[in-house]
Amino acid sequence: MGARGDLFSPECPTRRLLDRIGTKWTSMAVKVLAEASPGEVRFAELRRRMAGVSQKMLSVTLQGMARDGLVSRRVEPTVPPRVHYRLTPLGLSLEGPLSMVRDWAEEHMAEIDRANELSKRRDAEG
Repeated sequence: MGARGDLFSPECPTRRLLDRIGTKWTSMAVKVLAEASPGEVRFAELRRRMAGVSQKMLSVTLQGMARDGLVSRRVEPTVPPRVHYRLTPLGLSLEGPLSMVRDWAEEHMAEIDRANELSKRRDAEG
């Protein structure tokens, strides 16, 4: 099989895209922006709603999402500048699949936690 569709190949388009959209920060940013009313969120508000994200990581995440066409960026010419983000139609279309993954995680997290605990006990027993 060629690079297309071969998830083990670094050139696989699916793998490259999953590497970008499969991060926790991208998933969280999509969720926050999808829930935003009237649709725009300032950088500082995004950071506040995304507990644990550093300013640099949020900036890198949003830059990547803008490059991929998932978010649009609007800058108010104030001092300091106010930067607003909004999901594009492409970004909005990503909320559904990511929501399904979040729902799956919530439904199965207890099972995963139990499996991890069992694995730790087995490792400790040698």
